[in-house]
Amino acid sequence: MNTVLITGCSSGFGLEIARYFLARDWHVIATMRTPRADLLPPSERLRVLALDVTDPDSIRHAVEAAGPIDVLVNNAGFGAASPAEFVPLDTVRELFETNTFGTIALTQAVLPQFRQRRAGVIVNVTSSVTLRAMPLIGAYRASKAAVNAFTESMALELEPFGVRTRLVLPGRSPETRFGDNARAHMHGLDDETYADVVKQVFAHLQDTSSPVTLSQDVAEAVWRAATDPSSPMRIPAGADAEAWAAEAR
Repeated sequence: MNTVLITGCSSGFGLEIARYFLARDWHVIATMRTPRADLLPPSERLRVLALDVTDPDSIRHAVEAAGPIDVLVNNAGFGAASPAEFVPLDTVRELFETNTFGTIALTQAVLPQFRQRRAGVIVNVTSSVTLRAMPLIGAYRASKAAVNAFTESMALELEPFGVRTRLVLPGRSPETRFGDNARAHMHGLDDETYADVVKQVFAHLQDTSSPVTLSQDVAEAVWRAATDPSSPMRIPAGADAEAWAAEAR
């Protein structure tokens, strides 16, 4: 029976991805900074492990505790919204530490077992904002776009070993804590200099009439990436993400 390790399972996409794989009889290793087994349905196929993707010791302990896995889903991440002029470099570093370096570090930790077995799949969840520029999220977008580039180059390196890599690109979701988590990292939004841009962006984010991405959309896209060798490298998740991908093509 196949085993998947998923990061960022305390809420949102990660939690739904874990539920989705559990419902399809996979062994699921759901990781989060503060483990809470009560978030997921009880199952002897479920293990909940502590994992902070910015902590090398935490990564090592989690990978050792997990044992052999078949699929790695790098989902953990957070966002931030600020005009480039005002975003603190400490916030930029935090974004890259979690969204980019955390993904790379965990990937490096599991690659030896995949390469030795000549099998395995790495699914990196990034964002549809990498397909089209938006104001105020330049640092966040850069951290996710870096993962896209890393994943696509890695695919060429790992193909001879039978290891696949895929990208899942979700759109805007009202079901996640992305906005709540981003608020702690917002700077300069009340400065009059960028008032018009801020108003425009937040009007778009709060527009309930526009297409959005549901957690189920992301779980389905990750499942496809993990189980369908013929799936494309980039898989948009959600109606808005699919529209943006079509425009990009």
